Amino acid sequence: MTGALDGLLVADFSRVLAGPYATMLLADLGATVVKVERPGAGDDTRAWGPPFAADGQSTYFQSVNRNKRSIALDLRDEADLRVARALADRADVLVENHKPGSLARFALDYDAVRTANPSVVYCSISGFGSGRGADLPGYDLLVQAMGGLMSITGTTEPTKAGVAVVDVITGLQASVGILAALRHRDRTGVGQRIEVTLLAALQSALVNQASSVVGAGVVPGLLGNAHPSIAPYEVFATVDRPLVLAVGNDAQFSRLVAVLGDPALADDVRFATNAARVAHRAELVEALESLLASAGADVWQARITAAGVPCGPINDIAQGLELADRLGLHPVVEVDDARRAGPQPQVAHPVAYAQTPPTYRTAPPRVDEDRAEVLDLLGLGRP
Repeated sequence: MTGALDGLLVADFSRVLAGPYATMLLADLGATVVKVERPGAGDDTRAWGPPFAADGQSTYFQSVNRNKRSIALDLRDEADLRVARALADRADVLVENHKPGSLARFALDYDAVRTANPSVVYCSISGFGSGRGADLPGYDLLVQAMGGLMSITGTTEPTKAGVAVVDVITGLQASVGILAALRHRDRTGVGQRIEVTLLAALQSALVNQASSVVGAGVVPGLLGNAHPSIAPYEVFATVDRPLVLAVGNDAQFSRLVAVLGDPALADDVRFATNAARVAHRAELVEALESLLASAGADVWQARITAAGVPCGPINDIAQGLELADRLGLHPVVEVDDARRAGPQPQVAHPVAYAQTPPTYRTAPPRVDEDRAEVLDLLGLGRP
């Protein structure tokens, strides 16, 4: 089988997380991705550790850079800049997350690139856009704060998510935008520039929480692990460790309280409907935790799940991967690269394809490891 994006050349001028995540997804599907890095240091994330993998590379860098070829280019050097422009001229897709407008001095901005390559799909990623927000630095933590996510995350004070979730969402949106632009190009032969901002990606991902503001004028605040519109939908104590209950309707609630041994709670006027349960959340939590205190989380999960009510314990990441493996989802793959001493474990591509599955061809590259190959690809000969 061949990848869905075989034959597609992607010039990856991005770094850190959002852009590299988007380009890795394209690479997994068969695209040839050439990662342009700074000579010497390379991508910033190469130095982000510990932890470091067995080969000494940062596990952060490894998480978003497999299946890529690395070439180190100093855009201030005329010879290296010619290589960069040759890559841009040949690319089907160019992805960059430099400060808005900064690539113009190297004639690598969209207007310059499309002059020689009118069919290019040029994807720019920034924190706050290329207009009035151009000078604001695009860091995930800042966008979590300034975009509102931290205001609804945490219990007693605003808290960031445990992963750079805004960068990841932005990378996903970028990959969707690139594929849509490629589809348009297939029909018309015309490329285009697409812009993705961390702020817009976050606000789209806030879904019901943002909708409550724009649709009802209700500004949500901290709810900890609770849900603003559903109850019970949060974390509950048991005799040994916490358990999540995710009750989405009244029928599930009736089955839950029956399993817990107090079916009359479903008829209590305070709890008979979801709206009532949300209004009386504190009393509901107290009632449920008094019932859950008689057994441990694993016991309750078995009983409650058997009744058709969503629930589960809070796993750490290792336990989550073990769960996925037990369910046959194959969350970890081994990237067997002849250039390495042995196969490298990686978290698998998230989508299963019946006809064009993702491939794991090469481990994350070292800085400038593929210079000769990239120069050959561009018809520039060996250095």
